[in-house]
Amino acid sequence: MIIGVPLETKQGERRVALLPRAVEEIKAAGHDVRVETRAGLAAGFDDTAYREAGADIVVAKDVWDSDLIVKVKEVQEADLAIMPRGATIFSFHHLPGEPDRTRELAAKGATAIAFEMVRDARGQFPLLAPMSKIAARLGVEHGMALLGASAAGERRRALVLGAGNAGMSAARAASRLKADVVILTRSNGSVEDAKDAGFKSFLSTPENIEQYALASDLIVGAVFVAGEPTPKLLPRELVKRMKPGSVIVDFSIDAGGVAETSRPTTHEEPCYIEEGVIHCCIPNIPAADPPAASKAISEAALPYVLDMASHESVAAALTRNPELRDAVLLWQGHINHEGIATEAWLPYTPLTDTMLAESA
Repeated sequence: MIIGVPLETKQGERRVALLPRAVEEIKAAGHDVRVETRAGLAAGFDDTAYREAGADIVVAKDVWDSDLIVKVKEVQEADLAIMPRGATIFSFHHLPGEPDRTRELAAKGATAIAFEMVRDARGQFPLLAPMSKIAARLGVEHGMALLGASAAGERRRALVLGAGNAGMSAARAASRLKADVVILTRSNGSVEDAKDAGFKSFLSTPENIEQYALASDLIVGAVFVAGEPTPKLLPRELVKRMKPGSVIVDFSIDAGGVAETSRPTTHEEPCYIEEGVIHCCIPNIPAADPPAASKAISEAALPYVLDMASHESVAAALTRNPELRDAVLLWQGHINHEGIATEAWLPYTPLTDTMLAESA
């Protein structure tokens, strides 16, 4: 199989999906790797490092002609312009709330296997988790810095919405920065887990959200519902009543964000003020630490890439690997996720063994 690693085209994105060490392992398994020139430069790996690992250094068009594209962020307009029909892309896709991109991928006959939908046998998200931890650290540090120095003896109050990898990492980061932390989450089990970790935690009822949002200096949106838009836990009317100058750091922005006032920002312009509240909603915040983030993605993605490459086709791999199969959002232009299909006003087609067998 030929694996292609393109240069990321999303604004501010500096990560690369596979590092040279991963290329060496893929080559050792008998496969070819094409890396777009300068794809790893921002992460600290130049073309020479990839060439020495056994990759062919090529231009974008040749990368996209590979059997399997492995990239970090969702397909951009620049990618669509050169993407051949029938491309298979293993990356973060974040299609909920993006019906136009869904329609464009479907029109290209693309196969989209989503990093964020890969769930292991323990129910964990092995590709999403390391990015969530890095995002939490960077986002909370930035949010606390925006609040500035507190008065002597005064501790900042932080509210974390969500108790998954991002939420717990954010809570720990805020605690290290001497904030008083409350975690609101949707299940009794996760409430108890957060308490066991040493945090105040309650169910995320509208009453609790209102109470703690109005008392907080920093709110972290860390809610993730696989394949679904993020619920709007902070309506505009509530944001209006929050402390002036308080901060919302919304890690959930890839799926719409936790606040009605949230909209995507960039590394170049990370924040804006709405209703007197500072909002920071960078979808690809781990790109601010490209070496660490690229290493984490590469290590997490490599076993799945090797698994797909070890079979006679990607279709054959999916029949044997439920972790990957459940992460397929589009198969050869057919939308395999009901919610995403509904948003795009396109037919929903469940992925079946017959479909895979016909493609193998």
